[in-house]
Amino acid sequence: MGFHHFDMSKEENLKKLEIDSTLYETKLTSKYLNRKPVPIKDPRKLTAFIPGIIRKIHVREGMKIKPGDNLLVLEAMKMENIITSSIEGRVKKIYVKEGETIMRNHILIEIE
Repeated sequence: MGFHHFDMSKEENLKKLEIDSTLYETKLTSKYLNRKPVPIKDPRKLTAFIPGIIRKIHVREGMKIKPGDNLLVLEAMKMENIITSSIEGRVKKIYVKEGETIMRNHILIEIE
């Protein structure tokens, strides 16, 4: 999904925004204009989106993977979340062990 921000229009103090190739004109609040930029995550460093327990690791270091491959199972709030790969590559490093409790944003797997 693409999102681009353009300079202010002279008319009515409007901003032009392009979202997924569609151009919009709107007024933007000062809160929006002064927001912190969202850091772009490295897709090659998989991190936990929620705290939980690593229940199963389906890959090993050096293993080739492709989009959709199951990497591991993260149990959080009594639900098992199957974490899959979104990219093609090779498992460079696994930073967790089965049964380990991890916090949010903990690095799980690195892909090269």
